Amino acid sequence: MKRIPALLACLAALAPLSAAAQFQAPYPSPKQTVTQTVGVTEIAVSYSRPLVKGRKIWGELVPLDRPWRTGANQATTVTFGDDVVVEGKKLAAGTYSLVTIPGKDEWTVIFNLDTALWYRTDYNAALDLLRVKVKPGPSEFRESFEIGFRDVGPDSAKLVLAWEKLAVPVSLQVDTKGLAVARAREAVAKAKIDDWETPLGVARYYATEKVNLAEALGLAEKSITIKKGWANVAWKARILAADGKLPDAVKAGEEAVQLAKASPDKPSTASLEKQIAEWKAGK
Repeated sequence: MKRIPALLACLAALAPLSAAAQFQAPYPSPKQTVTQTVGVTEIAVSYSRPLVKGRKIWGELVPLDRPWRTGANQATTVTFGDDVVVEGKKLAAGTYSLVTIPGKDEWTVIFNLDTALWYRTDYNAALDLLRVKVKPGPSEFRESFEIGFRDVGPDSAKLVLAWEKLAVPVSLQVDTKGLAVARAREAVAKAKIDDWETPLGVARYYATEKVNLAEALGLAEKSITIKKGWANVAWKARILAADGKLPDAVKAGEEAVQLAKASPDKPSTASLEKQIAEWKAGK
């Protein structure tokens, strides 16, 4: 029994050491994760941000014509949620380490399968999945290394590496419409039997993008069959108009206006009535 207090005293003495062993000093190059959605494709970059701290970067701290982990600490990784096109070359969805070979007039940007790189000596060129050539350019001074996205559009963006007074843009493209159509069809296939909103949402997307109008019309009619309302009838009218079937569009549009006026919600029909007038005028 006398041994228990002594044991407890021993454990109490060891506890601070255990806590100290778990301490992690702040990294001089802090970690950052940046994500960007391009169309329906999510792209995420995880990297560490070294500082200039008065040093000469290009050609000294970061040697030219040698592989660089493109950051500090663990490997810089890029995750693509869907297949992408990088500088005109296809790259499958997945997570890759980002390795670069800086040059005076041209950089090689590499997507490598080893996401556990640590220091340049671990880089294995045999695991490169894609290499592209890009041109560096002058930039405003950045003390902290930065990876970000610029010129983001519906189906393209630039992944930009920037540090000190240099920026390196990498062009990315995604098949937004193809991906959206595939996901739309999957959503319709999985929709419950009484779900009128999903087919209507897909029909609305098709009509807005002016793609698959025959399929859009079928989906609008499916929505109407499940639960007829002014909204799905109005979109049926718009799809017919987009397909050049103006007399049918006018008929459906006028029906939608009547349904709206009879609705307890009393939605505004001003925009639809203006469209109907244009359809009647052949516009």
